[in-house]
Amino acid sequence: MALFLMPQPASQLPMVVAVAAGLGLLVALAGIGVMYRLRTRSIGVMLAVVVVVAIAATLAGIVGIIMKMLLEGDVRNFVLSVVAVGGLVGLGVAFVLAKRVVRESRRLVAAVRHMPFTAPQGLPAELQEIANTLEEAYARERALEEARRELVAWVSHDLRTPLAGMRAMAEALEDGVVSDPRTTARYHRQIKLEVERLSSMVDDLFELSRIHAGALRLSRARIGLADLVADTLAGAEPLARAKGVMLTAEAADAVPVEADAGALGRALGNLVVNAIRHTPSDRTVVLRAEVDEGMACLSVTDCCGGIPEEDLPRVFEVAFRGEAARTPTADGGAGLGLAIAQGIVEAHDGMIEVVNDGPGCRFEIRLPLVRG
Repeated sequence: MALFLMPQPASQLPMVVAVAAGLGLLVALAGIGVMYRLRTRSIGVMLAVVVVVAIAATLAGIVGIIMKMLLEGDVRNFVLSVVAVGGLVGLGVAFVLAKRVVRESRRLVAAVRHMPFTAPQGLPAELQEIANTLEEAYARERALEEARRELVAWVSHDLRTPLAGMRAMAEALEDGVVSDPRTTARYHRQIKLEVERLSSMVDDLFELSRIHAGALRLSRARIGLADLVADTLAGAEPLARAKGVMLTAEAADAVPVEADAGALGRALGNLVVNAIRHTPSDRTVVLRAEVDEGMACLSVTDCCGGIPEEDLPRVFEVAFRGEAARTPTADGGAGLGLAIAQGIVEAHDGMIEVVNDGPGCRFEIRLPLVRG
């Protein structure tokens, strides 16, 4: 059975508009309330609320008008009026949302311009994530800047000291203050030693700058850790012999990894040299290569007496000055070996850590094991 709507006088149009507007206003108020409850959620969620509010307002108006039309009304004018009101409701809610997004964005910008930066709270989810990420980035940047300042101060001091010594010896030789052959030869040897020490420091700084800049290029190939341990042992033997430290190695037959042999050898060599420097004479430094928990593991165990627990997390920091760890030694070390070793290992997708173990500490490198 067809239902025919009776034409209604145009004088009823204001009433229909009022009904649609009233229903739309109720829906809009409910939508704004929901948006307030979801103010810290995703902007996408709030935009979805806007759409739902617009549709709900339109449908509510249409239902109200249809009920009115069963008694009276002009179909076309009524429907157009409802759609117009629903659209205005949606625009109004969208305007409220836009003002909030702009306000919160300006609040975030104001926080970024204020130093030190602290992430404001109560932002929409995306803006809150951005704010939290910025706060973490600023914290890292402050830490790096502080480390850079400490490193510059340290480098300035430790470069100035050997340079001053070489200058004094050179002036003494030039002015004839030192003339006997034995002293002259000793000055020449000392100058050569200082030059080698400075060259080693510059090399370490250059390597560290490449690591920090992400410019370290690795030529990976399949290598065995036993061979790497043997080469490292041979290279460190003269230093150990001069210090009176015994070097031993325990290496499994087959521990294959994909690595740059030169870079990884330098990292392991830095650990061994560091261990020799801090191990008393007549004590032992042990190198091990093994498979542990599905990972290739290189370890260097010394007899340094241990590291204070509060210093363990900072051992690999560039500007950390625990004990004499950052003081150049007679054998030419710049004190950056541990930081360089960490950078090289991490470039190989590995991990490096240090723990106190018995009479000393154990530095451990873990790398992905090559299967097959």
